[in-house]
Amino acid sequence: MSTTFVERNEQYAASFDKGSLPMPPSKNLLIVTCMDARLNPAASLGIELGESHIVRNAGGRVQDAIRSIVVSQGLLGTREIAVFHHTDCGMTTFQTPQLREIVKKDASPAVAQLVDQFDFLEFSNLELSVKEDVEYLKNNPLLLKETKISGWIYHVENGKISRVV
Repeated sequence: MSTTFVERNEQYAASFDKGSLPMPPSKNLLIVTCMDARLNPAASLGIELGESHIVRNAGGRVQDAIRSIVVSQGLLGTREIAVFHHTDCGMTTFQTPQLREIVKKDASPAVAQLVDQFDFLEFSNLELSVKEDVEYLKNNPLLLKETKISGWIYHVENGKISRVV
């Protein structure tokens, strides 16, 4: 895949006309969502380039995104956060001890010690995980008090979204 980056970038850059967009997102919005390759958050939500920050990680967990959220709010003016988890998420298919053992299988003792400190933030209840992440943000003293926070589920089966909180 990486062998096609330059060619595909040349195609993209040939019609690129957004080089003068300001750094802060124009909608003052930050989205936290999963890194799942089936998700295209900007397209599925009608967000144009320059309108929102989109932070992606395994499961779309906000605990993993807090550094980016603080930077976005403190330096770039975001005042609204939308948390999106999704159906058929890989984070529902394992538990932390199981993944630790997989990583440690052929690892050095130093790697094994490091992975034992990880909480992979998996979940079994999709709606509950959204509620927990929203609550985590609402109670986090690093966020601005006036921050609007909502929680959503994206349905990979049909591309629709539903609001949880």
